[in-house]
Amino acid sequence: MDVNKRIPVREQDPKVRATNFDEVCLGYDMEEAVNEASRCLGCKNAKCVSGCPVSIDIPGFIAQLKEGNVEGAFDVISESSALPAICGRVCPQESQCEGQCIRGIKGDPISIGKLERFTADWAKANGIKPKKSETVIDKKVAVIGSGPAGLTCAGDLAKLGYKVTIFEALHEAGGVLVYGIPEFRLPKEAVVKKEIENIKALGVEIETNAIVGKSVTIDGLFEEGFEAVFIGSGAGLPKFMGIPGEQANGVFSANEYLTRSNLMKAFDENSTTPIMRGKKVAVVGGGNVAMDAARTALRLGAETHIVYRRSEEELPARAEEVHHAKEEGVIFDLLTNPVEILTNEDGWVSGIRCIRMELGAPDASGRRRPEEVAGSEFDIDVDMVIMSLGTSPNPLISSTTEGLDINKRGCIVAEDNGSTSKDGVFAGGDAVTGAATVILAMGAGKAAAKGIHEYLQSK
Repeated sequence: MDVNKRIPVREQDPKVRATNFDEVCLGYDMEEAVNEASRCLGCKNAKCVSGCPVSIDIPGFIAQLKEGNVEGAFDVISESSALPAICGRVCPQESQCEGQCIRGIKGDPISIGKLERFTADWAKANGIKPKKSETVIDKKVAVIGSGPAGLTCAGDLAKLGYKVTIFEALHEAGGVLVYGIPEFRLPKEAVVKKEIENIKALGVEIETNAIVGKSVTIDGLFEEGFEAVFIGSGAGLPKFMGIPGEQANGVFSANEYLTRSNLMKAFDENSTTPIMRGKKVAVVGGGNVAMDAARTALRLGAETHIVYRRSEEELPARAEEVHHAKEEGVIFDLLTNPVEILTNEDGWVSGIRCIRMELGAPDASGRRRPEEVAGSEFDIDVDMVIMSLGTSPNPLISSTTEGLDINKRGCIVAEDNGSTSKDGVFAGGDAVTGAATVILAMGAGKAAAKGIHEYLQSK
């Protein structure tokens, strides 16, 4: 075995998976996982750990895998992460833990994400769950939102012994994990629901259909006896371009489109949830959500185009997601920006007018600024447009809570430990940062759990 080469991971054939919603990546088996783990150098001052937003003891769990002790590996991961089967699938490891791996200097970094996924899946298959706290702290904490930030905060507090209740606005727990990420990347029954069951096994209660700001307020939660509140409500308010024709029939936000398909199961032919199945679809944007929307539209039978104003080098989506989209047949129209959505006489989308772009000097983000090429307008014939331009927090909670500071982007202002301007109220994840990754939201939930513990212990 060449120690500088990672063990390949098995995947569905691109031509086959482009026609179904089954998971693309098939993961490692035991032999493959042990062989990949054996490549790890077990660094004493492991940089991979500093690259992990939840600080998993990566050399520690991989050392257990080397010996074939998968339960031991799961115990090590569970000390830091509440959602290992999810993180192993959707984390951008290449820019985090794997990006710091010493093996990556002369060869391939260790497949940390795939090993984490294998460990979590093995534990699930063998009925292994995180260990419940033997300590009981007679204090109640409310968590708003059951996405990655809320689940992590709740799980960490439950491990410390607190009585935690999650309040979820939708009818199903999971937040963006269930409404935002497609089945072919993150199976709901086999993975997400099992991870949530592990959180509940720690003693966490989850109330669904509970809209904080409507059915209950934050002040009302304190009146009910909760001594601290964590806001992890995410960022579910979609953004649009403001170009002519954007109100036409056949224009969707990626948020709505993916929610219909993922949460409401519209991709299933037996589902009663309606979803438009375009013949030729343009997805505007270049992030992971844009890739998810494009790959979903492709599976629903469309010729699908990604329309992005920068070059491939600047695409914010994970390299793996871009690679998979290309393999499956998604067309990339790069250095291209929409200026108008064209409609027919009945008000339905008939095309999208674009202009060519070129890259100029870097902007504040460090990426080269896209600039229009005069006179380069052209039309793409489509019957459906999906806008994937990012999201911002819903203002419902902030507008119904006195003393809670928000910034000009509508995000809650919070310190590194999650504390906000309102006593006893903490916040983290997309509600604070705007749309970001699952693992960064988990890191914020973890930091807030520590902050809440310190706050309650000092009272």
